[in-house]
Amino acid sequence: MKIAILSNGTGNYSTKRLKEEAELRGHEVKVVKYKDCYVSIEPNKNLVYYKGKPLQHFDAIIPRIASHMTNYGCMIVRQLEMQGEYTLSRSLAITRARDKLRSMQLLAKNDIDIPKTVVSRDSGDIDQLLDQLDGAPVIIKLASGTHGNGVVLAETKKAAKSTLQAFYLANDSGTNILLQEFVKESAGTDIRAFVVGSKVVASMKRQSLDDDFRSNLHKGGSGTPIKLTPLEEKVAVRSAKAMGLSVAGVDIMRSARGPLVLEVNASPGFGIEKVTGRNVAAKMIEYVEHNATRTPHRDRVGA
Repeated sequence: MKIAILSNGTGNYSTKRLKEEAELRGHEVKVVKYKDCYVSIEPNKNLVYYKGKPLQHFDAIIPRIASHMTNYGCMIVRQLEMQGEYTLSRSLAITRARDKLRSMQLLAKNDIDIPKTVVSRDSGDIDQLLDQLDGAPVIIKLASGTHGNGVVLAETKKAAKSTLQAFYLANDSGTNILLQEFVKESAGTDIRAFVVGSKVVASMKRQSLDDDFRSNLHKGGSGTPIKLTPLEEKVAVRSAKAMGLSVAGVDIMRSARGPLVLEVNASPGFGIEKVTGRNVAAKMIEYVEHNATRTPHRDRVGA
């Protein structure tokens, strides 16, 4: 098979791992820097160009779109879908997962348990908002945040109000701001489940190294292998399906009332391989092999 990996380049660890595993299985792989692509749009003649030339046909496209390039990267993926290419992650699914508010709405619609969440554009509503969340402390998030950025723990009503006011003043782009309940029994700890297709292929517990309530590895957290309960596995797979993602990193919190889904990541990092010893790159390539040539691909971009 001819496989293209849409990425920031070969220096990216996940890109290197995917390329390595695909080539080990006999596939021809090209790494395409999507930021160097452009699209020509005409009736019946829509093409993606890369380094000045039309991008050739591939049997499969594996998008690895960075969060800060979501809109442009998904535009390239969407165009390739319109040209009939198979993409491991659909453009619509990526954009769903990158919007925290939209993803929370979709999870709730699919009866998947999440932390209590409220959204408001007016910091003057703080009393009513806190009542909805049973009071402080609360987590305040930018809907577009990633890797633990744009996430604040407000321990008192006064702190929550000050944080909201600061977020609103600094938020010129109009990104939604979410308030979520603080689950004290899981502070600083969560679980990352790596889903491929209908299976969890690797899972780890992430723990903050200090008193930070965020457990992201990007924030200095540590990871250890963990075995999920059958319910946690089911929740992880259902969460990925709710987003429409074939590959996802599902972040789960263990609470007194059961597993709560915090986030669904459309381009999960591969640090979980080092922690668990599981070859998630190979599982992704296997999934591509089984699905890329199975049926013709219809334009389902949702545009």
